[in-house]
Amino acid sequence: MELKNKHIIIFSQMQFDGRLESTNYTMAKHLAKDNQVYYVDRPFTWKDYIKFKDTPEYRVRKPHFFSPGNSCIQTEIPNLKIIISPPVPSINMLPEGPLYRAAVKFNEKIVVKRLKKVIKSLNIQDYIYINSYNYTYPNFHRLIKPVLTVYHCVDPLVEEYQIKHGLISEDIVVKSVDLVICTSKQLRDSKKKLNSNTFFIPNAANIAHSQKALDPMLPVADVLSDIKKPVIGYFGNIERRIDYDLLIKVLQQNPDKNFAFIGPIDIDYVEHVAFKEPNIFLKGAVPYNQMPSVLKGFDVAIIPFKKDEVSNAIFPLKLFEYLGSGRPVVSTDFNTDLNDFTGDTVTYCANATEFTAAINKSLNDSPTLQQKRLSVAAENTWEHRIKEIKNLLALNLESKLNN
Repeated sequence: MELKNKHIIIFSQMQFDGRLESTNYTMAKHLAKDNQVYYVDRPFTWKDYIKFKDTPEYRVRKPHFFSPGNSCIQTEIPNLKIIISPPVPSINMLPEGPLYRAAVKFNEKIVVKRLKKVIKSLNIQDYIYINSYNYTYPNFHRLIKPVLTVYHCVDPLVEEYQIKHGLISEDIVVKSVDLVICTSKQLRDSKKKLNSNTFFIPNAANIAHSQKALDPMLPVADVLSDIKKPVIGYFGNIERRIDYDLLIKVLQQNPDKNFAFIGPIDIDYVEHVAFKEPNIFLKGAVPYNQMPSVLKGFDVAIIPFKKDEVSNAIFPLKLFEYLGSGRPVVSTDFNTDLNDFTGDTVTYCANATEFTAAINKSLNDSPTLQQKRLSVAAENTWEHRIKEIKNLLALNLESKLNN
């Protein structure tokens, strides 16, 4: 059975217009190339509705919030529609227990009511349902009637706001769906204990986009214009995953180099002491379409993630985006599985001294080394990963229909 011309409903934890490219929405766009995909956007809470008023995110959703007959946003991809639900109550502050679980059911019913209207109006039949890391709606699939239910687990739950209710909710999802897909081996091993039909398909990257950094006519992003070379760069969220102790040591060991961190900063880390060092530059978030021009300005791209009890479950998109841009890459050894996918093209370091040595070595780059990185990136594209996902979905759909 080939997964083609199917109806697929994806309920995601990530909003479709997030500041950075997400695994969830990227998967939706690729599946929509030869399937009809309906991406249920993570609902605004009442708190969001007030907090984000007059933002672009609010304005694009406003016509659809309270209009059941106008619930969909048509994307630039013909087969991909975004479904906007009404705002839902803010409930995460509630303690775990019967009251919270009742509130979850109430929110699920709000979104389900909207989704069912769309299903009826568009005559969506025999659809696959994918819960893409939206563990906060654990029983959503029980309220609709998909032919196949899937949970796509893209990250471990580690933040306080996630684990407060998420550990219980995610277990409910994993145990009750037909198929679980995880983006790391560690996640697969943990979820397999709850659902034997669990598989590992890693993240990939939009290599065609990051390869634009190789275009000699592409100018370096203006955001880097005031930073003297060599520029050691990081592109992505600046939050708990970063090893700030290691970063401080690396900054102090390399006063002759400048470090550019491009991405949104988690509020808990805005005032971190690491950012007081004279050779680090925080430039804030940059639109994803400008990523190639940012990466072009990096002499070395880095992933300074800390190694802890959950880091082996992290499979970052930026790794292959970096490689696809041709940049040398230096990383901490936070996930030992990554070496299976990158071979000798990425240096994985256990401490700051190794990290500094790897940066210095990477500054002596060559066309031969760059070509090796591009070859590795070409093996880890979304085209490869989506083919694996589609094959797995088709196999499980066929099995479900025949039983």
